Amino acid sequence: MPQVQRMSAMLLKTLRDDPADAETASHRLLVRAGYVRRSSAGVWTWLPLGKRVLENVACVVREEMDAIGGQEVLLPALLPKEPYQRSGRWEEYGDLLFRLKDRKGAEYLLGPTHEEIFTLTVKDQCTSYKDLPVIVYQIQTKYRDEARPRSGVLRGREFQMKDSYSFDTTDEGLAESYRLHRAAYRRIFERIGLDYRIVSAVSGAMGGSASEEFLAPAAAGEDTFVECPACDYAANTEAVTTVVEPPAPAAHGPVEELDTPDTPTIETLARHLAVPASATLKNLLVKVDGKITAVGVPGDREVDLGKLAEHLAPAVVELVTAEDFAGHPELVRGYVGPQGLGLPYLADPRVAPGTAWITGANKPGTHARNVVCGRDFTVDRYLDVVVVEPGDPCPRCGAGLRIGRAIEIGHIFQLGRKYADVFGFDVLGSQGKPVRVTMGSYGIGVSRAVAALAEQTHDEAGLCWPREVAPADVHVVAAGKTQQTELALRVAGDLARAGARVLVDDRAGVSPGVKFTDAELIGVPTVLVVGRRAGEGVVELKDRRTGEREELTIQAAVAAVARLVGQEG
Repeated sequence: MPQVQRMSAMLLKTLRDDPADAETASHRLLVRAGYVRRSSAGVWTWLPLGKRVLENVACVVREEMDAIGGQEVLLPALLPKEPYQRSGRWEEYGDLLFRLKDRKGAEYLLGPTHEEIFTLTVKDQCTSYKDLPVIVYQIQTKYRDEARPRSGVLRGREFQMKDSYSFDTTDEGLAESYRLHRAAYRRIFERIGLDYRIVSAVSGAMGGSASEEFLAPAAAGEDTFVECPACDYAANTEAVTTVVEPPAPAAHGPVEELDTPDTPTIETLARHLAVPASATLKNLLVKVDGKITAVGVPGDREVDLGKLAEHLAPAVVELVTAEDFAGHPELVRGYVGPQGLGLPYLADPRVAPGTAWITGANKPGTHARNVVCGRDFTVDRYLDVVVVEPGDPCPRCGAGLRIGRAIEIGHIFQLGRKYADVFGFDVLGSQGKPVRVTMGSYGIGVSRAVAALAEQTHDEAGLCWPREVAPADVHVVAAGKTQQTELALRVAGDLARAGARVLVDDRAGVSPGVKFTDAELIGVPTVLVVGRRAGEGVVELKDRRTGEREELTIQAAVAAVARLVGQEG
């Protein structure tokens, strides 16, 4: 039988005012409703109500992972340096890693993710193709030293995550493991009540050939995604592909130098020449692992540095500095052009062969007209690197794209053999020869899912949890004196015996108004008020989401809650 949670005995203190540093609804409400408390920057304590919600999400995740044959393990959070050094991620993660030494000087890290350790663990256990395929997972605290932790538990330095890994001997097996996870993730997010989108993503430092993100649309989200109103295309903006129609054949005149003093920006150049910014070519200089590289985009577009970094990962991408220009006098700041530049040249697909541009002439105060791609300069590598704008054509059907904000709640990768190659993970194949294992990696932000639900489901009065994850099924409020409190406790017992998880506000000396406000703030899906008609055996049942109320006898109210729990449980 579920236990009755008495607020008079709970470690619970609600707040009337928002935290001063609250930036998002989830941050504000989870603190005010007594679910979490800040321990230090980016580190949070989960109080009893919050821990119940967190565990309810984790329970759904476990059930669905077990349903696809996943086996739960628990790996250490304190990890040795060597495996991450072998994979290259000791350096790639940079300042995001929490690094420490033991008393003997051996170096360790607090795990941000566990591909290396899972690979070594399964390699130790599986030696034959008969041992595979296998899916293993854990739900564990991860650590990343965020430079600017913010938004409460949405972006912290420690967070709870489910990470699972599949191990197969064939690419077809990996594709099946990926399909199983994708379907399981859909069931998980539907069960816990999240509105989500599955979007194409880039693999970045994780590596691999296929990658999709699960995003929860929310104004507080740090991810930007696009979706097409005319077809089912959706993608993280970093993964949007540009479809460019080949330019119509045209005869271009020779390169013509133009005197353009005091025009170091696209805006000043376009105004000086009375041309649209789209006729100009913007050349941004960056350093890729320290090597100066030029990136060309149409002048009316901006370079998305995050997108560029994802495409070039694990290389480190930085903007050039004044010192870099001082060390390379051939680079004329504000007047750089791709012709004769002598640097690696990356470009957006819109800078297509046969297109002509107005661009820098690599001389102070001078630009050049009729600089033709393929004739006067060549592109070493095409990358989608511009900031996506509303109305850009869908790469699938051509309709104008919509842009939204979202919270990343899950990410699935077909890693392939990246980590198996690093650690030499082979098994004996069916033909008696070694076979290199192929892997998938699949993550769900468990604590992030809690915050995402708070963002999506709250209203002006407080939190509104879906029943599957709520800390209780019904919140019983004793709105009166001793008689109502005693009856509320008896009703709470009846509800628990009927299978409902019950939170009862039996606090003495607290006014009914404060109790009602707290019930709305805490957000349990059903509220049962034991009030002025309690002596007649009548109580009020309220739906927290819709606000609908009805007066029922105690027996009818208990039966109604039992039906709700049975239908939604």
